[in-house]
Amino acid sequence: MANQILFDPHLAWPVLYALGGALLLIVALSLWRGLAGWPYRLLAGGALLAALVNPSLQTEEREPLSDIVLIVVDESASQRISDRPTQTADALAALEAEVEALGMEVRIAHVGDADGNSGTLLMGELQRLMAEEPRARVAGALLITDGRLHDPELVPNMPAPIHALITGREADWDRRLVIQTAPAFGIIGEELLLTIRVEDQGAIPEGLGGRSEIVISVDGGAPQTYVVPVGESLDLPLTLEHAGQNVIQFTVPEADGELTTRNNAAVVQINGIRDRLRVLLVSGEPHPGQRTWRNLLKSDPAVDLVHFTILRPPDRQDGVPVSELSLIAFPTRELFMEAVDEFDLIIFDRYQRRGILPMVYIDNIRRYVEDGGALLLAAGPDFAGASSLFRTPLADILPGRPTARVFEEPYLPTISDLGRRHPVTTGLEDEHTPLPGSDDPWGRWFRQIELTEQGGQTVMQGANGAPLLMLDRVGEGRVALLASDHAWLWDRGYEGGGPQLELLRRLAHWMMGEPDLEEEALMAEVDGQTITITRRTLADEVGSVIVLTPEGEELEVILEETAPGAFTAEIAGEEQGLYRLVEGDLERVIALGPAAPREFEQTIAGAEQVDPLAEAVGGRSFRLEDGLPDVRRVSAGRTAHGRGWLGLVTRDAYVTTNVTVTPLVSAWLFLLIAAGLMIAGWLREGRQ
Repeated sequence: MANQILFDPHLAWPVLYALGGALLLIVALSLWRGLAGWPYRLLAGGALLAALVNPSLQTEEREPLSDIVLIVVDESASQRISDRPTQTADALAALEAEVEALGMEVRIAHVGDADGNSGTLLMGELQRLMAEEPRARVAGALLITDGRLHDPELVPNMPAPIHALITGREADWDRRLVIQTAPAFGIIGEELLLTIRVEDQGAIPEGLGGRSEIVISVDGGAPQTYVVPVGESLDLPLTLEHAGQNVIQFTVPEADGELTTRNNAAVVQINGIRDRLRVLLVSGEPHPGQRTWRNLLKSDPAVDLVHFTILRPPDRQDGVPVSELSLIAFPTRELFMEAVDEFDLIIFDRYQRRGILPMVYIDNIRRYVEDGGALLLAAGPDFAGASSLFRTPLADILPGRPTARVFEEPYLPTISDLGRRHPVTTGLEDEHTPLPGSDDPWGRWFRQIELTEQGGQTVMQGANGAPLLMLDRVGEGRVALLASDHAWLWDRGYEGGGPQLELLRRLAHWMMGEPDLEEEALMAEVDGQTITITRRTLADEVGSVIVLTPEGEELEVILEETAPGAFTAEIAGEEQGLYRLVEGDLERVIALGPAAPREFEQTIAGAEQVDPLAEAVGGRSFRLEDGLPDVRRVSAGRTAHGRGWLGLVTRDAYVTTNVTVTPLVSAWLFLLIAAGLMIAGWLREGRQ
């Protein structure tokens, strides 16, 4: 119960103020005239004003509400090392019991790892918990944490103290590997620098030494061990050997007594790219498609093109003296003998033997391919004749043999059954929009050299189903044979044209060994905690993929065919770190999670970040290693902590269940009092 006097005037307050002023004027006039009854007039007017103000007694029936204590439990990754989970569980159970023994209610929230490597968002969770409860009932907040939070700016405006219970041990120490700088891209064959650092934190044992081993492995290959100083930044030179994703893993061996090894390893993923693609285009003679090849290659700023065209073959006798020719001697020996290995791709476009390039040059090109080079041959009618390049040392590496027959008829290039699975030609129809109303995906060609297969893979077919585009691997290199010189019709837009640019781009990248265009490949992509595994193959079926997790667990994953030549599956990665995928002879290494998780940047528990937040609202931090503090009630405004105890503020919150309002004095009584006082004043003045 609670009583309160309140006023419920019958007239508005401005009117009552005006009446009070009039009463004072009347009394002042009575004093000026010397009337003896002015006190009675004053008291009578006061009684009338009191009746108009209407004083009342308000009685409230109140139901008390219990106080609420907010408990936020840090369950992030750094809280799951050593014996911190046990410390946290014991502290939470004891706090619940003590708070409930004080007659207070408990609200508990658990905080895990935030998305996007954001760390521990402890204050954000406390803010959310605070918004769900009546502010007048909050007696305090208790945080069970290692003190490593990453959102101190979100601390809520608390009406009661915040206390932090810190897990961990004073004697904890840890060794950590830090990747300070690492580029996202690197040029193949050129040196790049990564900056790494090995550092110790916490109570470092004496005599541990200022040096540590570090193990480096590229794409899961053979590890290399080095000894590096602790606490110093080191520039590590690295050269990427292949295009696509390169996964570099750094590992520091576990030291005795170290708190955790989760931050002893780091993974860097660098995408290898080529600086420039150096292409040698050798044209046998000018023809309509020559300009198309040149334009396609020159349109790409990443291509350095050297074009060698035979404009005046030895069999052409035009009578012009050599001294009067404006052409300079072409450096054939330098190109085909000394500098041939500097090219990434060599293209022969309708080239035929005319005695200009000696056989030793041609044989050097064959050697170049076997040693890892790439050769693309776009054949014209001469390829079927006696001057064909097939009648050179290149015959040993070409996938097709000419039959001496040339088809001179319209035909539609089609993708073979094998080509629908090969990454060079799969989905090529989707790269081009055909003419409206046409049933063909692209325009026709009108000439093709008949070939018989002697190796390699036929990915496109032409007239009468004969091989049109053949691919093959020779030694360390690759060869492509296009049995037509009419591909330029697509570039000119004849009958709607075709995807010549995309076909050439894929051919060039396949020849360069780009991982995205390998016909036999095991790939993986990461999206959040999900790993998508893709096995690309020319076979009709594949085996299961064995996945080795960072914890050493071995998983068997069954793949399903989702597209021609593509088998996929998805798995959920529960642990951050390096995953190794194995299927047959293929291996793939993929990193899940950030290179340096924020949760493990600081693993030593401490109250440096929590203390300023707690002290601002009258709280403090306690180490659970020293024992759980007692929980007490304190009055508002009193100190909320002491040695071995913490205080929760008594809020005395309530809810009103009933309200009764009773007038203090009856209005009739006020009138009688006023009338009696006026009569007394009249009688006093009458005697005078």
